[in-house]
Amino acid sequence: MPAPAVTFAESALADLEAILAWYAEQDVPEVGRRLVEEVLDRVQALRNHPDMGRVVPEFDQPFLRELIHPPFRIVYRREPKRIRVVRVWRSERLLRLPADEPDQL
Repeated sequence: MPAPAVTFAESALADLEAILAWYAEQDVPEVGRRLVEEVLDRVQALRNHPDMGRVVPEFDQPFLRELIHPPFRIVYRREPKRIRVVRVWRSERLLRLPADEPDQL
């Protein structure tokens, strides 16, 4: 069976852009770039190990999982043929999934 594809929801792409922007505003853009690269590397590992993340405690749904990559939570939806990253948020933030993207949950 081929490895599932990894895709990113618009919300996750916006999160990654916000991470880059925040670190650039703090005058450490290289930190932002490094963190985003690390997140992307972690996400690619899901292709071979889609269940490596834990179930998101706030939702308790087996298909909605997360990887913790300090200081971020990488939230993804596990589907049979794809992994869809839906959020990349700081760990201390309360998780909210976008209501305007019906395929998020």
